[in-house]
Amino acid sequence: MSLTLYELAGADAELRFSPHCWKTRMALAHKGLAAERLPWRFSEKANIAFSGQGFVPVLVDDETVLSDSWRIATYLEDRYPDRPSLFGSAQGRSFARFCNSWADSTQVLPLRMILTYDIFTLVHENDRAYFRTSRETRFNRKLEEFGTETEKHVTDFRAGLAPARAVLSEQPFLCGEAPTYADYCLFGMFMWARCIKKIELLETDDPVHAWRERLLDLFDGLARKAPAMGADAAS
Repeated sequence: MSLTLYELAGADAELRFSPHCWKTRMALAHKGLAAERLPWRFSEKANIAFSGQGFVPVLVDDETVLSDSWRIATYLEDRYPDRPSLFGSAQGRSFARFCNSWADSTQVLPLRMILTYDIFTLVHENDRAYFRTSRETRFNRKLEEFGTETEKHVTDFRAGLAPARAVLSEQPFLCGEAPTYADYCLFGMFMWARCIKKIELLETDDPVHAWRERLLDLFDGLARKAPAMGADAAS
C-alpha cells in the first residue's frame, strides 16, 4: 500500500488551506492511513493531469487514482473495511452525504465572501493572475470587493449553523459520541478559515465552538498543529 495525497498549498508550501483537502486529510487520519502529502498550486495543472481533471484533492493508492473528497471518502471506506469506519452504517453514509452537500452549498457562501481576497494574498505569485481572473469572472466582482462586509457574512455563517448547533447542544459529534465523516465535512470549512484569516467565527458559548475544539484535538492535534494564519484564533 502506497498512498499519495495532492493538496492545495499557498506560497508557503506548508500552508494547506483547501476545505476539501482537509476533509480527506481527516478521513485518512480516521482510518489510520498515512499518505505522502504533496503541495499543489493552481498553476500546476499538469502535475495532476494524470487524474483526468484539474482540482485537488487527488489521492493515489497504488494504481488507483481518485479526485473529489466525497469519492475519496467512500473509496477509503470500501477499500479498507477493517479500519475504523468513516460512516458507521449505511444510514451514516447517507447522513454524511447530506452534511457534505449542506456544507458545500450553504456554509461555503459566507466564508467565500470573507476569505477570497485573503486567499489571493497568500497564494504563490504564479497563481495570482489565474486566481484573480477566475474568481472575478465567476463571481462578477473585483477581488478587492470581497471581505468588505465581514461582520454581515460572519452573522450569516453563524445563522447557517443552526441545524448543527441544535444537534451539538445534545451530543459531542454530529452522529453521537464519536466523530464520523459527517463531522469532517463541516470541519473542513472551519479549517479553510483557520488557515487563511484570523477571525472570530464563533462565540465561545456556542455548542459548535466546543465541537470545533474537539475536532482540532483529534488525532493528536493534527488540525490544531497545522500551519494557519489564524493560529489559535476561534476560526
